Formats: sequence, structure tokens, C-alpha cells
Amino acid sequence: MPANLPPQYFEAEKRFRSAKNPLEKIDALEEMLAIMPKHKGTDHLKAELRGRIAKLTQQAGKKTGGHRATMLIQKEGAAQAAIIGLPNVGKSLLVSNLTNANPVVADYPFTTHIATPGMMLFENIQIQLIDTPPFVIQTSESWLFHIFRRADALICVVDLSNDPLLQVETILSQLVAKRIDITDSRGLLIVGNKLDLDYENNLYHLRNRYQKQYPVVGVSAKESNEFNPLKQAIYELLNIIRVYTKTPGGKPDFTDPITIPNGSTLEDAAEAVHKDFKLKLKYARIWGSGKHDGAMIRKKHILQDNDIIELHL
Repeated sequence: MPANLPPQYFEAEKRFRSAKNPLEKIDALEEMLAIMPKHKGTDHLKAELRGRIAKLTQQAGKKTGGHRATMLIQKEGAAQAAIIGLPNVGKSLLVSNLTNANPVVADYPFTTHIATPGMMLFENIQIQLIDTPPFVIQTSESWLFHIFRRADALICVVDLSNDPLLQVETILSQLVAKRIDITDSRGLLIVGNKLDLDYENNLYHLRNRYQKQYPVVGVSAKESNEFNPLKQAIYELLNIIRVYTKTPGGKPDFTDPITIPNGSTLEDAAEAVHKDFKLKLKYARIWGSGKHDGAMIRKKHILQDNDIIELHL
């Protein structure tokens, strides 16, 4: 199957060839990977680009010293979401309350200078959130866009007390300019913060403007102890499902699900359990999305959230 690469891919490839350092090369390769069509014909090319990125990432870490901690954040948990926002919108406090991370929190801007990962518990899975430095067009470094491009989703935090519509417009325009995908293949969630200051009207206008394109949630990072609606929105944004496995005659472990993209098949789930299972799998029995509990399903059966599968090799 031909790759059918679009013109934008070759433009990014030119930038890769003319890049002067590993960080610039990584940025171009990440863009190429994001632009590339997602089908069987590009699988080999995807693997090649990811290999180049891994090699360059090691080089970048050795050459940039202190930057290693800011740009080389390995994905952990079910998925990774990067938090983006202008100065003093409350990102760090929000991340601190949602996760086990301890970013610097203060009432003055530019307190976050590095990217800080933390794990957010949602029901029975962990989702990695990355607190990033304030998004300032003139001074944002290339590694920051590298983080945005690699993340499975972006969470745009805005200050409801300070023209939130303009904040979102500013961030979205710069993401587009940097060719960072904000379409269906990568989720974007808008979070209106400082709801405790009685800016419901601004939240209404934010939803009225963007709700058809992106989900919008209002919170108070400072005072609210109830973040379940936001956690639910983040989970839905990531477009993943949880699948549980069991052995014949055994019971499923509901504390340790497989997390796979929505729309995945039984074959995909088997590979997620162990790479060899995809080839050895004969069939499975399912509890959940089958015709009845314990029904036998084939490899191409599309799974749903909270399905239980019993693999037969």
C-alpha cells in the first residue's frame, strides 16, 4: 500500500534536513509523524521516524544537559496529556490538586520553568499530566512544542477573569502556526479556571464560542475539592477504553485493565497483553459487547469500554 504523503510532510522533511541541532531535528520529525496518514502503508515509515526520534532524543539529552529534565518525559500510565496556558492562569495549582506532582505554585507569573509530570488517578487507571512553562510566543523554547506534539492530548487552561476567549484564540493560532495537530486525532480540552471568582458569564461565552469544536469545563483550582467532572472530561478526551482479561474458570482483575484506543479490536487487545499473543490467538470469549455473556468472538471484533475477554491461544 502506498504511503500517499501530503505536501506538508515534505515541507517538514526539508526542515529536518536543514535543522542545525538535535532539538530542531526532533521537532521536524515529530511534525512529519503527526502529518503522516494513518494506514498500513505508513507503518514502516512510522517505525523508522520513531527510531530516529529516539536516537536524536538521546543525543539531545547529552548535549543540552539541564534541558534533559524538561524535554525528555517518557509516557507513563494509560495516556499522556500536556497542560498549556498563558502566564498566571493556575495551571500548576490545578496539576498539583489533580496529581501527585509538586510544581511550584505562586500568585505571580512564570513560576514554572520546567515541565513537571504527575499521575492523575481516574477510577482504576493512571493518566499522566504534564505541567509546562507559561506559553509565551516570543520565548517558548522548541522542546516545549516537542512535548505538545508528543502528547496524546492537550489541556488548555485559561483564566476566566481575563478575556478567556482571547487566551484560547492566542494559543490555538500558535499551535496551528507550529503545525501541532488539534484535530480529531489529538484531543483538546478547554478548562476555564478561577470559577470561584464568580465568572460564570465568561464561562458561558467560552462554551458558546468553542463547545462545538472542543469540550469546555469550568473549575476552581484554588477552592474546589470536586474534580470528578474534569477527570471524566480528560478521560473522554483521550478516546481510550479499558478492557479486562480473565483465564478460563477465573475472575477478571478489575484493578488492572488494558488501555487501548477506542475502536480497537480483539487482536489489538491480545497484542497489548503480549506481542506474541496476536499471532497465537485463535479466538476469545467476551463478557460485555458480545451477543451474550461468554460469547465466542473472532480477532476483528471491535471492543468496548469495560469489556472482559478470555483469550484462547
